[in-house]
Amino acid sequence: MELSAARLSFILLDLLAGLAWGLEITSSGQSPIEKASGQSVKLDCQFTLAPEDSGPLDIEWSLLASDNQKEDKVVILYSGDRAYEDYYAPMKGRVHFNSPDPKTGDASINLTGLKSSDSGTFQCKVKKAPGIRSKKMLLIVMVRPNKPRCYAEGATEEGKDIVLKCLTSEGSKPLQYSWEKTSDGKLLPASAVMDPVAGTINVRNASASASGTYRCVASNRVGSEECMLQLNVTPPPNTAGIVAGAIIAVLLILIIIAIILICFCRARNRKKYEKEIQNDIREDVPPPKSRVSTAHSFVSSQRSSLGSMSPSNLHAMKTQYDKIPSSEEYERPPSHAPLPPPSSAARMAGPNLNRMGAIPVMIPAQNRDGSIV
Repeated sequence: MELSAARLSFILLDLLAGLAWGLEITSSGQSPIEKASGQSVKLDCQFTLAPEDSGPLDIEWSLLASDNQKEDKVVILYSGDRAYEDYYAPMKGRVHFNSPDPKTGDASINLTGLKSSDSGTFQCKVKKAPGIRSKKMLLIVMVRPNKPRCYAEGATEEGKDIVLKCLTSEGSKPLQYSWEKTSDGKLLPASAVMDPVAGTINVRNASASASGTYRCVASNRVGSEECMLQLNVTPPPNTAGIVAGAIIAVLLILIIIAIILICFCRARNRKKYEKEIQNDIREDVPPPKSRVSTAHSFVSSQRSSLGSMSPSNLHAMKTQYDKIPSSEEYERPPSHAPLPPPSSAARMAGPNLNRMGAIPVMIPAQNRDGSIV
C-alpha cells in the first residue's frame, strides 16, 4: 500500500511538472484597450512551447459574442503552416498576423482602420497538442468628437440670462465640455454656472463685462475638439421710443390711405358729373325759332290787334305796310346781289288786296340776324 501511494505521488509530480513546463501564453497586455476610430491597434499574444507539445500548431483569433446564444466570429486563423487572414468579411483586408511565421511564438495580430463596430472581446487561442492556452482582451473603439458648434441662446442684452451652448454631433461617450474666457483677464463672469456634461454655461443677469471671446473644448478619452464664440452684451432697447415710432408710423399710413381715398372719391364724382352734363338735355331752354315762323307769328298777333283799330289808323297803316319788304327780301342773305325792282303788277298787289277785303298788317323791322328792332 505504501509503495502504490509513493508511485501515485510520483505520477502526480510528473503531471504537474509537465503542466508547468508545457504551452504557455506569456504576454500580459492591458485590458481594456481604448482606441479611436481610424487608428490601428496590436493585439498581443506571445506564447512558448514545451518539448512535450509535439502536435500541429493551430492559432485562432475570434470575436466573442456578447450574447451567449449567439455564435462567436472567427476573425483570423493559422493552421497547417498557413495563415487565413480574409476569414472574417467585416475585417477583410484590415487584420494581419504581426509575424510572418507565427510558429516562432508570436501569435499577435494587427487591426487597422478601426471602426466602432470592431469593439468587443477578442480571444487568442493557441493549440499544440497536448497543450492548449487562450487569452481574452477587451477592445473599445471610440469615436473622437468632431468640431463642436458654439452659440448663444436667447437675447444677449444686459440684465437678462444668457445661455452659451456647445454641441458636437459625433463622439463616443462619456463626453466632457469645458468653457473658458480667452479675453479680459480670462475669467468667467462671477454669475456664470457651467454644466460640463450638457456643455452649457449660464450667465445670470448679464452685464457688459460679460462680453468677450469664449472657447469651448469637447473631449473624450481618445481626442478633443474646440470652437470659439464672440459674445457681445448690448444695452436694452428703448421700448418707449420703439412704441412711439410704431404709433407714428401707423398714423402716417392711415393718413396716406385717407388722402388716397379722398382723391379717388373726388375723381370719381368729377367723372360722373361730366358724364351727366354731356348726356343731359335741358328742357328749360326752348330751341331757337326760324325767321319765317317768327315773322308769321308776329303777323298773326298783329292781325288780332288790328281788328279794333279805326279807319283813319288803317289808312296810315296801309301806307306803312307798302314799305315793308316781302318775305323773300327778308330771308335773302345780305351777300346775294339785289333783286330787280318789282313790276307794276307787284306794286299794285297791296291796293288790290285791300279792295279784295284783305287786312293790312304792319311787320316790325328786323336786323340781319332776325331779331326785332
